[in-house]
Amino acid sequence: QVQLVESGGGLVQPGGSLRLSCTASGSISSIRPMGWYRQAPGKQREMVATISTGGITNYATSAKGRFTISRANAKNTVELQMNSLNPEDTAVYYCNLLLTPRYYWGQGTQVTVSS
Repeated sequence: QVQLVESGGGLVQPGGSLRLSCTASGSISSIRPMGWYRQAPGKQREMVATISTGGITNYATSAKGRFTISRANAKNTVELQMNSLNPEDTAVYYCNLLLTPRYYWGQGTQVTVSS
């Protein structure tokens, strides 16, 4: 079993920054691909950023230049630095991890961008 726990969400004003963190635990023996997704009310879940086992990153167009995904010291901990936030970034943010053949998901953390 794999468990993912996200933290760092909250309320921030437009133009502000937040840093999300996700730690995976359980039956994981090596670094795994991980990513951040988000789901806004009434919308489908969408990819925000992913990072491969080799550190290759991929971003949604809306996240490029504003968000940065990285691995923290622990091998299956990822962070998402979000800058220049705007109201359209408001969503529940989910972390995931690929342990073939399935993806595991965290419970999500709410990010609200509002003045």
